[in-house]
Amino acid sequence: MSDDARGKGFVPGKHLIDGYGRGGFRFADMSHQGSLLALPSGIYAWPVTKFEDVTSADFARVMQECDQIDTLLIGSGETMAVLPKPLYWFLKDGKLSIDVMNTGAAARIYNNMKSENRRVAAALIAVN
Repeated sequence: MSDDARGKGFVPGKHLIDGYGRGGFRFADMSHQGSLLALPSGIYAWPVTKFEDVTSADFARVMQECDQIDTLLIGSGETMAVLPKPLYWFLKDGKLSIDVMNTGAAARIYNNMKSENRRVAAALIAVN
């Protein structure tokens, strides 16, 4: 992330994901090591490293913006995973449509939906 955004772990604005892999992502002419939340307000560093460790607290920022999101894409890492039922129902309380898939697919679908001006957000776990 840029120097001023790196300290905050936040880059404002709507950005497509330009690339992923090697433990991070590229977007907005920047690179970031680690996982990301791509939300209507911008892109945030996300301290999640493994899908099996994700809790509802990791989605607090998503829930703060859920009135601006119709679909939440969750990139679960290298492989697809199943969202635990308590976490699924926590996110459904925000009236979100939730799709879990591997991170590569989630990044591509996020870009497609964002290009169509759809109300989409993504929680993307970094992959190597």
